[in-house]
Amino acid sequence: MRHDPAPTDHRAAPVAIDGRGLRLEDVETVARRGKLVRLAASARPRIDAGRDVVARIVAEGRTAYGITTGFGALSDRAIPPPDTRQLQVNLLLSHATGAGEPLPVDVVRAAMLLRTNSLALGHSGVRPELIETLLALLNAGIHPVIPAQGSLGASGDLAPLAHLALPLLGLGTVDMDGRRMAAADALRRRGISPVALAPKEALALINGTQIMAALGALALLDAERLLASALTVASLSLCALAARRTPFDERVHLVRPHPGQVAVAAEVRALLDPVPEHAIGFGRIQDPYSVRCIPQVYGAIQDALAPLRRTLEIEVNAATDNPLVFADDEAAAVVSGGNFHGHPLALGCDAAKTAVASLGTIVERRIALLVDGAARGLPPCLVREPGINSGYMVAHYLAAGLVAENRVLAHPASVDSIPTSAGVEDYNSMGATAALHFRRVVANVETVIAVEALCAAQACDLADRVPPGPLGALHARIREWIPVLERDDRIVAGDVAAAVELLREGLFVVATADHGAEREGG
Repeated sequence: MRHDPAPTDHRAAPVAIDGRGLRLEDVETVARRGKLVRLAASARPRIDAGRDVVARIVAEGRTAYGITTGFGALSDRAIPPPDTRQLQVNLLLSHATGAGEPLPVDVVRAAMLLRTNSLALGHSGVRPELIETLLALLNAGIHPVIPAQGSLGASGDLAPLAHLALPLLGLGTVDMDGRRMAAADALRRRGISPVALAPKEALALINGTQIMAALGALALLDAERLLASALTVASLSLCALAARRTPFDERVHLVRPHPGQVAVAAEVRALLDPVPEHAIGFGRIQDPYSVRCIPQVYGAIQDALAPLRRTLEIEVNAATDNPLVFADDEAAAVVSGGNFHGHPLALGCDAAKTAVASLGTIVERRIALLVDGAARGLPPCLVREPGINSGYMVAHYLAAGLVAENRVLAHPASVDSIPTSAGVEDYNSMGATAALHFRRVVANVETVIAVEALCAAQACDLADRVPPGPLGALHARIREWIPVLERDDRIVAGDVAAAVELLREGLFVVATADHGAEREGG
């Protein structure tokens, strides 16, 4: 859905990670803009203290899950101290059992950042050198090839995180400089030495929620921007359809004051304010729901995304492996728990993908009104000579097909637990599946809104309803990239692709007098 990260700007100040202060926007700048990352000096004492706890447990031969025992269903198997290092290597080899298409590079980079930030809290018992090596790979553009399938979202994203960790040992496959190669070759070319894992370090690398958090964080940021673009495009459709303004009257929304609804109605009023009153309405008492209920629907979607942002802001700064190390309590320094369980993310991504899927559904209905617009003074299929030409008829089919696919993807993954590991892991979140589907739903709806933008701009031209003000600027921007479809058909896929690119660059968002020029471009 997104391109590879931009070349690294070595002049920009790196993002400093300490496990506590990472923002979602920081995640995106590293994942998509190639920003450098460094370990904050303030995190080192905590990391060293946690590492010392693990070293003492091994030296004293004490029993501690995952340090001197096996894992999961094999946790009752004691591991002799001489074998604790090999235990870590075997863990990565056996758990690197993913399948399917590789995760996109931006997701891989986000996951690498999030894994290091979690380790920096000091509750994982790893050495600073391990964190520094993972950051070295990230900053050098060495991206592990991580199959998208294999995580159950509990005990962490075990399989994909094992694939993420293998290159630290010079194992597995990576993408670097646009080429796929053996990790050992990539490390040698960048002058990075592989690490020899110490006790607990492999477990700390793979016990975590960073794959689903990376997917969820990037998809949420895309969804938030998508909603802003969707609102301006919907407002252009209101002009194209000569819709009535009364549903956006402030009084209507103040007596049902859901925050998103009130905000969306105000934004639509600001966008429509320069449009002459006579250009709106044309005799209808009421418009269909997909037109007059935009504040109620878009506002509810906006409100539905907010809880996932709160969840992710916690998750990207959380310790999510098992067991956790608490160096300030020698009597109970290692505690087994379940912070690796992805249910908060599973529920959040399920709710968010449902909200975004509903956005695509209402947009498709307005596309149908535009394409079948005879009652609104529009020619069939939005073309001047229908019959010999089909215009945007099949662009509507594309939108309908994506909406139908989203209905399947919107099924909640979080209700589909399957027990594993001999019943020890008997309730799994399926959070990675929820996050993968969320990302795909967002990409599908991007295309649906791009189709609406094409149809709205075409309808404005055909019916001589090109609006003034910010919506007129939006129309002009579309026309800079995509000429009006005159009398002869052309390959519409090119129009759709160009409109999607406009959307992803934030160019469907236009400034209004109420919100100022700072909103321009997203």
